[in-house]
Amino acid sequence: MKVRYDKSEDILTIQLGHKKIDDAYETDNMIVHVTKSREPVLLEIFDATKFLMDIKKTLPPKTKSLLSSQRSV
Repeated sequence: MKVRYDKSEDILTIQLGHKKIDDAYETDNMIVHVTKSREPVLLEIFDATKFLMDIKKTLPPKTKSLLSSQRSV
């Protein structure tokens, strides 16, 4: 897995594998690139900062605490 963040565009790209991309599906804030068998290969998340903040709100308190402690190391 490879993760990249483009700060100037606020786009998070997550490469899940190296298989050939056959198609892509777009939602409001994401494009999912898939193989012929519909296996996700690449995710492009737009407005990544907002997306991650929204996810953070749904995490259990214990997980938030763990992530915060890891960031300060």
